Amino acid sequence: MVLLHVKRGDESQFLLQAPGSSELEELTAQVARVYNARLKAQRIWSEMEELAEHGVFLPPNMQGLTDEQIEELKLKDEWGEKCIPSGGSVFKKDDIGRRNGQAPNEKMKQVIKKTIEEAKAIISKKQVEANVCMTMEMVNDALDQLRGAVMIVYPMGLPPYDPIRMEFENKEDLSGTQAGLNVIKESEAQLWWAAKELRRTKKLSDYVGKNEKTKIIVKIQHVSFDFNVSRLVFFTYFHTGKNLQ
Repeated sequence: MVLLHVKRGDESQFLLQAPGSSELEELTAQVARVYNARLKAQRIWSEMEELAEHGVFLPPNMQGLTDEQIEELKLKDEWGEKCIPSGGSVFKKDDIGRRNGQAPNEKMKQVIKKTIEEAKAIISKKQVEANVCMTMEMVNDALDQLRGAVMIVYPMGLPPYDPIRMEFENKEDLSGTQAGLNVIKESEAQLWWAAKELRRTKKLSDYVGKNEKTKIIVKIQHVSFDFNVSRLVFFTYFHTGKNLQ
């Protein structure tokens, strides 16, 4: 099996094993799938940290409003009244006005925090240093653990507009966000190795040879970015006769 050290830019992401005979069409999609799933887990546990501190998401029409404005407009958090954490809530105001302030008690808060740390460990970039290869099964395990913790603490579920629930239901809207820019669609992903694009129409062995013990560093990038890089490399070579390293 060829060992791929996947990076985004210069930042290590994870290790992945693949046969040299792998079709790059499928391998590229596989790398993008794992990469995006790890991003999803990171988005979820980031929101779960806020859930543990400040309770569920407020309705969109109540977010950012003061108590006086909410009272004046006669707005009501109906889902917040249904979505009560196990063991009752402890009020802890969300100063930025995204969540309703009805936080879980300390015991339930620790359930969330402990699970987050366990999920982080599963898909940590430190797994690269430990020479542990990442799989979709591992990422799904982390996601399942996060989902399980939310179900324990909030047995009645979360509001349909809470970003945690939306992520678990694959209904998240990342348009216009930095998180959205980080996602690379499987159909638009490209892998690069040694300043070469690993073209989807070929096999991995077309680039690395038949040695199944090869280890390579590949960079996952968005197709539009890669296209611009290719143009820059061509432009530089055309005018100077030198390749970019």
